[in-house]
Amino acid sequence: MHILLVASAFNSLTQRALVELTELGHSVAVEVTPDGAAVRAAVARYEPELVIAPMLRAAIPPDVWSARTCLVVHPGPPGDRGPASLDRAIQEGAAEWGVTVLQAEAAMDAGAIWASVGCAVPPVGKSDLYRGEISDAAMEAVLLAVDRVASGAYLPRRQTDPAVRPHVRARPAVTQDERRIDWARDTTGTVLRKLRAADSRPGVLDELLGARWFLHGGHPEQRLRGEPGQLLATRAGAVCRATSDGAVWIPRLRARRSPGGPGTFALPAVTALGALLPDLPEVPARDADEDDWADIRYREQGAAGVLSFSVPGGALSTDVCRRLLTAYRHACARPTSVLVLGGGRDVFSNGIDLKTIEAAADPAAESWANITAMNELVEAVLTTTGRLVVAALGGNAGAGGVMLALAADEVWCRQGVVLNPHYRLMGLYGSEYWTYSLPRRVGPGTARRLTERALPVGATEAMRLGLVDRLLMCGPQDFAADVRRLAARLAGTSAAQARVAAKKADLERREAVKPLSAYRDAELTRMRAAFSDPDAPYHALRTAFVRGTTAP
Repeated sequence: MHILLVASAFNSLTQRALVELTELGHSVAVEVTPDGAAVRAAVARYEPELVIAPMLRAAIPPDVWSARTCLVVHPGPPGDRGPASLDRAIQEGAAEWGVTVLQAEAAMDAGAIWASVGCAVPPVGKSDLYRGEISDAAMEAVLLAVDRVASGAYLPRRQTDPAVRPHVRARPAVTQDERRIDWARDTTGTVLRKLRAADSRPGVLDELLGARWFLHGGHPEQRLRGEPGQLLATRAGAVCRATSDGAVWIPRLRARRSPGGPGTFALPAVTALGALLPDLPEVPARDADEDDWADIRYREQGAAGVLSFSVPGGALSTDVCRRLLTAYRHACARPTSVLVLGGGRDVFSNGIDLKTIEAAADPAAESWANITAMNELVEAVLTTTGRLVVAALGGNAGAGGVMLALAADEVWCRQGVVLNPHYRLMGLYGSEYWTYSLPRRVGPGTARRLTERALPVGATEAMRLGLVDRLLMCGPQDFAADVRRLAARLAGTSAAQARVAAKKADLERREAVKPLSAYRDAELTRMRAAFSDPDAPYHALRTAFVRGTTAP
């Protein structure tokens, strides 16, 4: 079929819909549409057989949905209506949720049901859930709906159907009054649900140290206790705050936007608070305690080590890169034969941290520090010869995050992952040894096409191209355990031992032909030019991305 995807942003679900529908042989176009008029214009331009809205905040005009089939993806079970479905599911503690594909009509989310798929709601933040269980359910429902539309024989269920009618409920957006945390009374579980329901957008508005902030994300603390509302400690840029019966870690804070001022963005809590932050102890996580939150953690299973990391949006700041490099070197000193890098359920990495760079006193200098730290990490992976290194992607990756994965000996990823192996949309040439790793994996012609076209690549295509070596057909919650099991099995094979034995000689042969430093220096020359030129597109594109504006 000729399908048009209309979306308010080219987000993770829209990208996944594009790649998976294309894989199935459909002709698919994508249009980012800010309003109904833009939707109408896009439909007139492409004349699709079917319109799908994976994530659309604007209403599809009546003259469009009355003339052709238009499907809307709603992140809620049949009968659920409203703009804050996931927020309410998480805040209310739902254990099961789902995705429904509806036919567009006048009333929001009230159209006939073409497909619906249920899913679990694990104790994770909204953005993680959206990219994980919701994304899986959404794609299953979308593909089923497309097949049903193509058949011409399926009659979608109206929401007046006796099986659906009792579940119909239209709920408004969640207000900040509903999200408000009562630190003196709310339990840790209640606080976590409120934080997780707003972790990416809009955050929970709260007062802290005499100022008003939006709180983003939350993790339970197992040991520390104090007077409710009191700040107790810091860890990896996060602050720990006491609840009525325990404490939570809050990774990020966002300042309120001043009237007429620029858009604000979330930063590590310690960075955001700055001079307001009192003298607090930096309390490290206990490696032996799996429930003790840490953004970087190392563990072993048999002869395999797993170095996992999880940061909001997969953005690796200068600080995170340096701490990850220290942890990587520690892991390489352990008596293992396989080292897994990653293995978490959400975003693997999207490269350098554009928000931290934007907030820096000198963004150009911080850009340089960040890319240098990222390169040092990637170089450490590329030059590891004492063990096999596996990059395990349970979630999406982009730009330098893809190149970090490609530095490993093998890349494993979960089915449904989307890769963006390019830098062009941020006005950058790219670094992280991509001119070495990417052509070595896919060939120079394909490497050039991937970086110049700047389009997402689905897991299946990535496997076919050689970007990925193994696909794991599992849910987000099962990915980490499956990776550890497979890594331990790989570590015990004679083939793995033979590959480790050959790594040092292979690296020496490659260095003799063209040293890694030559690739790095050539890339960084181009990057430094973009960073140091205030008129380079990178700066305007970065600001627009971080602050949610339109680049000039």
